[in-house]
Amino acid sequence: MKSPNISTLSFILVLLLISLSSPAASAAYKHRDFLECLTQQFKNYSSISSNVYTPTNTSYSSVLRFSIQSLRFTSDSTPKPLVILQPEYESQIPPIICCAKSSGLQIRTRSGGHDYEGLSYVAQVPFVILDLINLSEIKVDAAEKTAWVGSGSTTGSVYYRVAEKSPVLGFPAGVCTTIGIGGHFSGGGYGTLMRKYGLAADQVIDARIVDVNGRILDRESMGEELFWAIRGGGGASFGVILAWKVQLVDVPEKVTVFSIGRTLEQNATQLVEKWQSIAPKFDHDLFVRVILVPENLSPAQQGRNKTIRAIFNSLFLGGIDRLLPLMQESFPELGLVREDCTEMSWIQSILNFAGFPIDSPEMLLNRTQPAVRYFKAKSDYVQKPIPASGLQGVWRLMYEPEADQSVLIFSPYGGRMDEIPASATPFPHRAGNLYKIQHLVFWDESENQDSDSYISWMRRLYRYLAPYVSSSPRAAYLNYRDLDIGVNNPYGKTSYARASIWGKKYFKNNFDRLVRVKTMVDPHNFFKNEQSIPPLR
Repeated sequence: MKSPNISTLSFILVLLLISLSSPAASAAYKHRDFLECLTQQFKNYSSISSNVYTPTNTSYSSVLRFSIQSLRFTSDSTPKPLVILQPEYESQIPPIICCAKSSGLQIRTRSGGHDYEGLSYVAQVPFVILDLINLSEIKVDAAEKTAWVGSGSTTGSVYYRVAEKSPVLGFPAGVCTTIGIGGHFSGGGYGTLMRKYGLAADQVIDARIVDVNGRILDRESMGEELFWAIRGGGGASFGVILAWKVQLVDVPEKVTVFSIGRTLEQNATQLVEKWQSIAPKFDHDLFVRVILVPENLSPAQQGRNKTIRAIFNSLFLGGIDRLLPLMQESFPELGLVREDCTEMSWIQSILNFAGFPIDSPEMLLNRTQPAVRYFKAKSDYVQKPIPASGLQGVWRLMYEPEADQSVLIFSPYGGRMDEIPASATPFPHRAGNLYKIQHLVFWDESENQDSDSYISWMRRLYRYLAPYVSSSPRAAYLNYRDLDIGVNNPYGKTSYARASIWGKKYFKNNFDRLVRVKTMVDPHNFFKNEQSIPPLR
């Protein structure tokens, strides 16, 4: 056989070097190094091996998909983690961080999977998912009115365990009951009690976090600067938050709920226009949000085949007899009557807002949503009422075919939200706002081949609203993550200037303080994602 000449050998060597330096080969080496490191770090590797999932495991796909709450991030082309880890004990997390650092892998921390852009389980570089689903213990001390809540628990499980201990204690967090506590608390946490008690993050009085050096710290040992940062600044930028100690709040034995829908033909435009000015001034005990949805007309009326339904959806911390005079004085145009109202316990109101039967509290312990769908979302803050002409422009956009499954949710400010200083936590959106908008558009799997058209519609709506919402910066809510407003460099260092593009929108003037904290606790930027706080170089 003829021996290869020098040029042929050189060519083969070049091909070999290229293959070894390819992204796939690099990921394979990092994968191997990470698993080898785990076996060395854990003296008894079998203690965690059953909770380590790689693509060769038969249950890998089901574990990955279980907590994904947006089908946009389930396609074959979506980057997948090299490893998924579900530790059962706090002590198992420091070795995982150590091995990820030594292997050059990013960590994405997931507690409930509601991240609107999938950042808790998707990355453009080799990564592992640290899934906190097993760190879900909740200890309620009704006498002290406090609770320790594991980051892997859900809002629904928190509500259930609090109500289990006392019918007159509650907690101000989100309406959706499958949200993971880790992300929800660290980004702020809105809910029906916000006008009375503020955000979930406002009630956090202690926390446990694993820092970049693998130390497990509480409020005293982490210091007040880091403790400030994780209550609204996004915990994933600073470490892995294990658990939160929260202050529970008082709720009456009976609350009142109502939900009244009005179409454009029933003066919805005029009602929404007035609601903008009066809802932030309501009694602190009264929360009335507006949910806007397109609705088909049959038969077609006024030359249209669609209308808009405005649903006035309310929780009042008291009985019907006190609510009716308040509404008659402040918002008689809505026409609220006793028959529209239902008295129930606070925990029943949680079930009501979540769309569950109010006599089935055990449903709050279910981690899975009834339906996981494709969607795109954005957020805005409104500081001056949008005039009727501006609202009518919104209606026209909602008549478009891509908006058939769109939803706009207006959540009122005022009350306690106006009283907490903007610098008290990283969450800066306090006084001066009338309400917050959550924009959502959904589509079904059969329509996913046209997903770009739905996302494009959402961006058109967002551009249209620019003159009517906050500006300089146009503010956004971290927990309604939106990569359209700016991203870090996923492959290398990100400058302060680049991160400020999105950072100022989420955090306003608090962004600079978050950068200083990040520089102090994670100077080499191990904990990072497309919208994580960067350290100063």
